[in-house]
Parts: sequence; C-alpha cells; structure tokens
Amino acid sequence: MLTINRLDLSEARILIEGAAEKAREIGVPMCIAVVDESGNLIAFERMDGGKITSVTIAQDKAFTAAAAKKATHDYNKVNTPGSLAFGIHTEVGGRVSSVGGGLPVIVNGEVVGGIGLSSGTPQQDMDCAQAGLDHFEAQRQ
Repeated sequence: MLTINRLDLSEARILIEGAAEKAREIGVPMCIAVVDESGNLIAFERMDGGKITSVTIAQDKAFTAAAAKKATHDYNKVNTPGSLAFGIHTEVGGRVSSVGGGLPVIVNGEVVGGIGLSSGTPQQDMDCAQAGLDHFEAQRQ
C-alpha cells in the first residue's frame, strides 16, 4: 500500500496568495494554477486582466511540474531539434509544457504538487511561481 502526500486546498491558496502578490508587484495579472502530486487541479485563480489563453497554459504548466517532478523550464532546455527529448511537448495529449512558469512543490524532498503561472513573459511567470513557493515555505515555518 502507498501513502501519498499531497497539497490540500488551504496550502494551494497560500501558494496562489504568494504568486498573486508578486504578480501585483510587477503589474502583470496572472492565471495561477495549483495541482496535486498527480497533476490534478486543486485551485485556480485568474486575476482580473489575466489572459484567456493563459487559463489552460497555467494549468498545463502546473500539471507538467507535478507529474514530471521538474520545472517546465528544464524541459525547455532539452526540447530542441536533435535532442532526445525534442517533441516532449506533444506528449500526454499536448499537456506537457516546456515554457517557463511551472514549478514542482516539494516538501521534505517529495513532490506534493505543482504551481503554474501564465500571462507574463516566461521569466515573469517563473518569478511569480517562485514567489508562490517562497510564500508557502515561509508559512510552513
């Protein structure tokens, strides 16, 4: 029998709170998705002005980060022609994202979920996702 650790709704809201705070600071309204360790959606927020296309993109980034247990920008580095990982973005029905902005949520060395952001540049999305993780960590201490 397996014991699974995963984020709960209150923890997902903490991640969103930290990411949204950073988004407001930089003046970019974001779509923010938080998923469990299997990539299933727990919570989502589309800030006023968040891009319509970013609703799906943020969820796919969070899915990738949790299910693959790695940051989406790590896939970006290897998803180039000639690389053995080229085309990874076409897998799982096209849900695997190689665009920066998705980060796994790790607690005690274990991936318990993922956070994905979209609406800014990939770097802005990454910065806001990291702010969500930082806020989550600060609340856990």
